[in-house]
Amino acid sequence: MSDLKIEFEVLFVNDGSSDNSSYILSELSKKNTNIKVINFSRNYGHEAAMIAGIDYSSGDVVICMDADLQNPPEKIKDMVEKYLKGFDIVTMRRVENEGASISKKIASKIFYSILNLISPIKFEPNTSDFFLISNRIADILRTNFRERNRFLRGFLQMLGFSRATIDYVAPERAAGKSKYSYAKLFKLSLTAVATFSNLPLRLGVIFGIFMGALSIVVGIYSLVMKLLGYVIPGYTTVVVLISFLFAVQLFVTGLIGEYLGFLFEENKKRPIYIVDKVISHEQHNGEVE
Repeated sequence: MSDLKIEFEVLFVNDGSSDNSSYILSELSKKNTNIKVINFSRNYGHEAAMIAGIDYSSGDVVICMDADLQNPPEKIKDMVEKYLKGFDIVTMRRVENEGASISKKIASKIFYSILNLISPIKFEPNTSDFFLISNRIADILRTNFRERNRFLRGFLQMLGFSRATIDYVAPERAAGKSKYSYAKLFKLSLTAVATFSNLPLRLGVIFGIFMGALSIVVGIYSLVMKLLGYVIPGYTTVVVLISFLFAVQLFVTGLIGEYLGFLFEENKKRPIYIVDKVISHEQHNGEVE
């Protein structure tokens, strides 16, 4: 950052870490005037941490990146150059993720394929939570996009404005292990689908039309066979059909429940995050030794 010869600040959002991160960050802020630490009261999740960093930022541009160094800091120069050329949003696209397993890579491809299939907004695959936004985009996110269940990288692609994309290779984590389990990734996927598409709610209508058409065909077939004198054993068919219909019904009911759950969370209007304390160099200078 010093090589760029621009004024900057580094905001560390400590999302309720259970290790020694808070103390280490506090010591760093004592030594460096550009560092500020935002400590959450507990763990609120990755999405909440990102929006908190945007909320507390004050620069002309905001760059969001993970602390595990899988978002290479050397790409910041390229991102700033894109901004200086007039782009309000610079998204970063992973062309290779050296730290991800084959199963996670496959899951990511499936997720974006499904999301683009059912959403009216088409998303660029493999974009990450490593991005640059101008202050006016940050103001929009601070003011208007305050959902409790959010998919921030999706918001950036639906906003419009001038946007550039830079490719990068994500190296392995510098330290530690990822806290993003498959369960959390699945929950994030559900959030993305519910945020950007209502198609799952229409599955009941789609299945209903399909099964209605199928029942007409089966009814005509049964009537013709009866008129021709054929006896049609129907026990197995009935059992399979009823089991299938119950499975469809429960699946659609579950989808409706997920959407109602999202609505319930939004309606409660609880805070996205709660800050325990903010630590900066100026505060340390004001402390009594």
